[in-house]
Amino acid sequence: MKRRDVVIGLAAAAAAPSVAAADLAVVRVASAADDDVTPVLYAQSAGLFRKAGLEIRLTRMNSGAATAAAVAGGSIDIGKSSMMALIAAHARGVPFTLIAPSGLYQTQTPSALLVVPKNSPIKSAKDLDGKTMPTTSLRELMQIATYAWVDQNGGDWRSINFIEMPASAIPAALDDGRVDATTLNYPVLQKILDSGKARVLAKPMDAIAPEFMIAAWFATNDYIAKHRSLVDRFRAVLREAAQYVNTHRPQTVGLLASFSGMEPETIAKMQRVTTGTTLDPRLVQPLIEAAAKYHIIDKAFDARDFMLR
Repeated sequence: MKRRDVVIGLAAAAAAPSVAAADLAVVRVASAADDDVTPVLYAQSAGLFRKAGLEIRLTRMNSGAATAAAVAGGSIDIGKSSMMALIAAHARGVPFTLIAPSGLYQTQTPSALLVVPKNSPIKSAKDLDGKTMPTTSLRELMQIATYAWVDQNGGDWRSINFIEMPASAIPAALDDGRVDATTLNYPVLQKILDSGKARVLAKPMDAIAPEFMIAAWFATNDYIAKHRSLVDRFRAVLREAAQYVNTHRPQTVGLLASFSGMEPETIAKMQRVTTGTTLDPRLVQPLIEAAAKYHIIDKAFDARDFMLR
């Protein structure tokens, strides 16, 4: 499992009120290099975790699936993953509990769009019947949202052929006709839009709900039981950091660029993700219902069943 340890903001953290290193509780945290990791990066750089008596050791992972495996295996204490993956894990009996919200989907600032080649004859959901679409991970949110949008707008979602493909390869595949359409999020979506070779067909995530949680921070039930004070402090810092990041996009471009390797210009241009500040089951339940309807899980369950209270 390829990963990279990243240390963020040592100089800024050093400016925070001094706390002896021996007094800090170590928490091993991991996330893929998504926009919604920014509150953790900001909290590190501003010394907020240190003020709370925490030493956060942040590891960059290749995916939410890799993060979940590391949390389940005990090499990571707290991780961030997509809600669809966490819903599927809960349905299989994996003992994960959501401890804090991460990115939100909001219809007014969509973080993912369904696009087709500029000159494609596809103009409706029905036109997607039988077409081939790439996705970075099968049985995940982009696929389920596309199913829901096609289903609600007169197409046959069962006829769509989804194939797994690295995000970096999707623009070329769309351009040369190997795939017919794609639902993508930023920053790859920004690259496709900037090329001028594609047009937006829909906001498929609206078919799930106008607002819902797309990712969350989680830990095992055992870790929470043994370290509840640490978890509560981590959650409190994240809430404070999210409130800042949500209203200071330009100031956090450099932090995300350093962690992700993305160009600052790309980050500054793309639609940034809003981070939730409260675990709200109403922002998770629509995803659970969609996962059950489109056969990702066997049956729906109450979102409160795997949320820390």
